[in-house]
Amino acid sequence: MIDNDGKQLGIMSGREAQKIADEKQLDLVKISPNTKPPVCKIMDYGKFKFEQGKKEKEMKKHQRTINVKEVRMSARVEEHDLDVKAKNCRKFLLNGDKVKVSVRFRGREMAYTDVGKEILLRFAEKVADVGQIEKRPKLEGRNMVMYLMAKKEQ
Repeated sequence: MIDNDGKQLGIMSGREAQKIADEKQLDLVKISPNTKPPVCKIMDYGKFKFEQGKKEKEMKKHQRTINVKEVRMSARVEEHDLDVKAKNCRKFLLNGDKVKVSVRFRGREMAYTDVGKEILLRFAEKVADVGQIEKRPKLEGRNMVMYLMAKKEQ
């Protein structure tokens, strides 16, 4: 049995505990009912639930969901197109999102997967000021995929 101030009152029967709680006009709450003997606490349960809800709302307010944006290109991408895609990627990273960068290989381009890896690494260098590689380039079917994430602020 625990008092509303946090003091231990010792082991007692349920009736005695309920009587003490009624005298203080508070609730008797079982904190851990599976232990021998069960642990109970005298508290204002309504106030406790209100405070708990308030804490949960505060925690949700400070949460940030991370979206994964995708930037696609082909194995024969030109330099200017790469710059435009890097500019869009920079925007996503500054917004706090993760970016999936993929190069699609068509037909006989599959024989030149090293070109795709080179493109992805060059792309990562272009956005290195705001992002860093989370997962290195990896071939998945006909696509080579790399994940970038925003750099942590110092």
